[in-house]
Amino acid sequence: MTALIHSIPYDRPIPKDRPLRIVFMGTPEFAVPTLQALLDGPHDIVAVYTQPDRPQGRGKKLTPPPVKVLAEQAGIPLFQPEKFATQDAYERFCSDAPDLAVVVAYGKILRARFLAVPPLGCINCHASLLPYYRGAAPIQWAVAHGETQTGITTMLLDEGMDTGPMLRWNSLAIAPEETGGSVHDRLSWLSATTLTQTLEDLIEGRLTLTPQDHSRATHAPMIHKDDLWINFAQPAPSVSNWVRALDPAPGARCLDPEGEAWKLFASAPVELEHSAQPGDLLRVEKEALWIACSQGAIRVQEVQKPAKRRMTVQEMLSGTHLPEGWRFSIPVSPKTL
Repeated sequence: MTALIHSIPYDRPIPKDRPLRIVFMGTPEFAVPTLQALLDGPHDIVAVYTQPDRPQGRGKKLTPPPVKVLAEQAGIPLFQPEKFATQDAYERFCSDAPDLAVVVAYGKILRARFLAVPPLGCINCHASLLPYYRGAAPIQWAVAHGETQTGITTMLLDEGMDTGPMLRWNSLAIAPEETGGSVHDRLSWLSATTLTQTLEDLIEGRLTLTPQDHSRATHAPMIHKDDLWINFAQPAPSVSNWVRALDPAPGARCLDPEGEAWKLFASAPVELEHSAQPGDLLRVEKEALWIACSQGAIRVQEVQKPAKRRMTVQEMLSGTHLPEGWRFSIPVSPKTL
C-alpha cells in the first residue's frame, strides 16, 4: 500500500437507539459470505437486491443467483430489477428506508439519486487495494499481472467507477501457484471480515474517509470472450499468469492443429532455451505438456477438450495421442469465432 492522502472523519449522524437498517446489494457467490456476516450481525437486513435469474449451463436452465438463494433461506425481502435506474426501483429503494446500503459485486451502477437515499451512504466492498485495479475484474487482472499482493477495500460509493473515498482495507498475499479461483474464494471471506470491521468502526465513531490517489489508479476491465485466447508470443511467466488468472472459469484457451479449442489449466513457467515457435508442443510427459513461449515455456498439467470435462494430462493421454511438433495457436481474428 502506498502512502495515503490525509483522512477526514466520517461524521454522519449514526442512530444510537436501534440497529441499523441495511439494504444489501450483491449477486454472485463472492458476495455470499458478506451477506451471511450481515445476517449474523446485530443490524437489520431489511431487503436484498440482486440480479434476475439467468439461463445457465448447456440446458440453459433458469438459475437463481447465489445471493438470492441465501436471502430466501433467511426470509429477507428480495428485489430483482432487470433495470435498476428506473422510477419503480427508486421508489422501492426509498420505501426500504435504509440507513445504509452495502454493495458487493451487484453488477449494476447506482446513480446519484440512489446514492443519496441512505443517510449513512452506500458502502462497497471492492476486491483490490484501491486505487489499483478499479473495474469489473480486479481479481483476474491482479493474477494476470503477476501481483504478489491484493486485498479488500471498503469505500463510500460515489458516481465514479470505484473512485470513492476508502474506509478500511485488508491485504492478502497471492502465492506463485494460485489461480484466480483460489484468490477469489479467499477474498470473498476477507470481504466479510473487512465489512464487519468497517461497520464496527462506524458504530464506534472511529471511521474515517481516505481519498484515493487517483494518479496511481490502474484499471481492471471486464474480460470478454475474445480476450480468453492465450498469446504464446509472450514470455513464459506472462503466459502462465494468464492461464492462472482464468482458472477455473472461464478458462484460458488455444486452438489445436485441427482448429478445436482447448482450455489449459495448472500451468507453471519454465526457464528453457529453445528455437521453437511460440505455441509449439515441445515435450509430452506423463503428467504435463511443455509448450513454447517467446521466452521459455509453460508446463501444463490439466486440460479441457471441447465437450469434455477438465482432466489431468495423464488422463487425457490415455485416449489422445499428441505428437511432438503440434502447434497451439489462436484465431487470426478471434471476433469471427
